[in-house]
Amino acid sequence: MSFTYVLTTDIGKIRLKISDKDASDYHFEDAELTAFLTAEGSVNLASAAALESWAAAYILNADSESIGGYSYAQSISKKMTELATKLRKDDATTPAMEWAELDLLGTDEGDT
Repeated sequence: MSFTYVLTTDIGKIRLKISDKDASDYHFEDAELTAFLTAEGSVNLASAAALESWAAAYILNADSESIGGYSYAQSISKKMTELATKLRKDDATTPAMEWAELDLLGTDEGDT
């Protein structure tokens, strides 16, 4: 079992985004997060996949429960999938590279 939380690594960045940061109570092994990263190709998409996987664990739980005069509702899986959707959208709208200036002629700026 392996858990690391170093923010300069992609695994650490994924853990930060999905809030899986507690070394004594973590959900994913480093190898599992690495598998998401390999399959998805980016930190945001790997984070989204991890959240979707984590949310699946809650799907079989009741959304609400009443015991006597006490009742509660939970929407853990809904909130996780909403965050996953946001991360996927953010990844889709983030440019892969910055465009400084197109050089369609293939000349350097210094050439005249």
